Amino acid sequence: MAELKTKPNQMNVDTYLHSLSVDKNDDARKLIQMMTEITGKPAVMWGSSIIGFGQKTFHYSSGRHIEYFLLGFSMRKHAITLYLTISTNQKDFSLLGPHTKGVGCLYLKKLSEINQDELYKILLESYHEAMRA
Repeated sequence: MAELKTKPNQMNVDTYLHSLSVDKNDDARKLIQMMTEITGKPAVMWGSSIIGFGQKTFHYSSGRHIEYFLLGFSMRKHAITLYLTISTNQKDFSLLGPHTKGVGCLYLKKLSEINQDELYKILLESYHEAMRA
């Protein structure tokens, strides 16, 4: 079984944030505030561009298990990628505002375009699901 490449590291979160544009930096800091409040855990770099919060061993029915963060995001070139443990395909995010979905990811252009309260609810639901898993 292949080892997961994305792992927590000692890279400084502020160093990463300073590499972002002003707008992306502002959005990242808002997400850090939300995710820290929800998880009670500090922001940690996972790989070179993912900011994760908390850590847990996830066990799958296939027998596979991985160490991964409880909530996380990355400021990609074309979108903010939110990594969630809820299945986004089975959820209605119409109250959120403009977004696209992957299986376990939610993609946003800018936080100013979306409903912040709805985003908080989604993140909280994902965190609770991660804690149950």
